[in-house]
Amino acid sequence: MKYKFLPHTADTMFEAHGKSLEELFENSALATEEIMVNLSTISREEEHQITLESEHIEDLLYDFLSELLFIKDTEGLLFNKFEIIIIHKNKKYELLAKCDGEKIDREKHELNDDAKAITKHEFFVEQKNNKWIARVIVDI
Repeated sequence: MKYKFLPHTADTMFEAHGKSLEELFENSALATEEIMVNLSTISREEEHQITLESEHIEDLLYDFLSELLFIKDTEGLLFNKFEIIIIHKNKKYELLAKCDGEKIDREKHELNDDAKAITKHEFFVEQKNNKWIARVIVDI
């Protein structure tokens, strides 16, 4: 299972899984995008690169998902494919992400909720039994 949506009273909450940090970040990004659009309606017409770094993996995921919302709001881009590389060196995590998608087209895309922000409430990233798990609440 890549991710699943969980019940939440006002916002949207999901739990993402991955065998690696990279897979966890990819699945978290897909869940975030699915909140906003039916992923199958997106073509891979544009490529966008994201580079971030942080001392904490939780902050890196939070910043990455927040950056996806920022790109949606400022450039009108939605994505449905991610290739993630995470490097851990010098007590920092560095993320290199290639995101494939296209500009929002209200006639083509099946749009869902407008995600406004990633929240810190109940946010976590942890490793259990050689598997990574993240819980994220998205303000809609």
